[in-house]
Amino acid sequence: MLPGFEKIVEERILRAQKRGLFDNLPGAGRPLNFDDDSGVAEDLRLAFKILKNADCLPPEIALKKEILQTQDLLAGVESAGEKYRLLKKLNFLVLKLNAARQVPVALEAEQLYFDKLTDHLGRK
Repeated sequence: MLPGFEKIVEERILRAQKRGLFDNLPGAGRPLNFDDDSGVAEDLRLAFKILKNADCLPPEIALKKEILQTQDLLAGVESAGEKYRLLKKLNFLVLKLNAARQVPVALEAEQLYFDKLTDHLGRK
């Protein structure tokens, strides 16, 4: 999502939570049912179930998972050299994700070097 749009969505969710709009929703306190495949075409249900049972993720989801894992690693690293290496890996993964998704530039996931670069240049 676009950064400005994310902020608007997050603010609206927080306002709704404060007003109690999420209280007493149907199914509150019970686990979600992820096995409902009514939205999947009937001829694809068996194939999807086999892939799910084999723990096989679509390439885009696997990339997003690896990006999140790399971000978690980056947050816990102290060494500047290791941070640089992980940041390069993270930006490569984001670039790979954007290329695979084939969406307009405005909807691409952001690489993380821009803020770090401007922070670094601002310090000098």
